[in-house]
Amino acid sequence: QVQLVESGGGLVQPGGSLRLSCAASGSILSINHMAWYRQAPGNQRELVAGITVGGSTNYADFVKGRFTISRDNANTMYLQMNSLKPEDTAVYYCKTSLAPGTVWGPWKDYWGQGTQVTVSS
Repeated sequence: QVQLVESGGGLVQPGGSLRLSCAASGSILSINHMAWYRQAPGNQRELVAGITVGGSTNYADFVKGRFTISRDNANTMYLQMNSLKPEDTAVYYCKTSLAPGTVWGPWKDYWGQGTQVTVSS
């Protein structure tokens, strides 16, 4: 019943910007953590940035100073990407750790289907 939908990907020139969104919907009791991952062709999926329910953030070294992760009060997460480089080209995935339903239980991970980001001149 829980769904994650990413949006905002596309084609951008080097040095440009994009903002990705991830909307979580369905029966959600509580969200513990949200994060962005990415996977370039032929490479392993890697963590880009994460944010806790308390607002604490962490970033991979390769995006520090360029990307900003944020969250609003409607279970939506954002990734503002500035100064994009060709090596940022990848499918970007939203992951949410949450307690589903109406009865408290273990945290469960949910993944979106991904959105393509291509940085090319």
